[in-house]
Amino acid sequence: MKKLDGNSKVAALLVGVVVTMGALAWAAVPFYSWFCRVTGYAGTTNTSVQASDKVLDEYVTVWFDANTAPDMPWQFKPKQRSIKLKIGESGMAFYEAYNPTDETVAGTASYNVAPDLAGYYFTKIQCFCFTEQVLKPHERVEMPVVFYVDPEIVDDPDAGRIRNITLSYTFYETELPDTQASLPAAKPAGYN
Repeated sequence: MKKLDGNSKVAALLVGVVVTMGALAWAAVPFYSWFCRVTGYAGTTNTSVQASDKVLDEYVTVWFDANTAPDMPWQFKPKQRSIKLKIGESGMAFYEAYNPTDETVAGTASYNVAPDLAGYYFTKIQCFCFTEQVLKPHERVEMPVVFYVDPEIVDDPDAGRIRNITLSYTFYETELPDTQASLPAAKPAGYN
């Protein structure tokens, strides 16, 4: 076996560092996503297919917030400012999105909960944020979110006193799905 000289050792070491950094960067996004889902870190919520089986005689107020990314042309807002419900009780709120443009626009909503500690206990059953939304020109839609606050929140020494939670969404423009992108552009009214 041939012995490596000083320059070859440094080059091999640098290649190893670059490969390791690339592997760590590739794994960072899915790991961070998993970490946030498991811990509720950064206000990441949980999901469920059913409502809570336990409802407490304590109340929480859920506030609703809506934003759009700078390049998203939609108008987006909650239909109500807040809902007061019992901890463990399912609630339903609606958001409204309007596409004021003459183009079909697709969007995806990211979300978080504040304070961050409440994210672990905030559970969504149904949400428009689970799928991409496509609005035709000048289309207005109401989109529901069904949720509850897990009764275990009251037993958490850090989150147990939280009684006001803000659910916030930000819509980002995304590429149109292939089925939408292949459709011909609609002609403005009055043109043949």
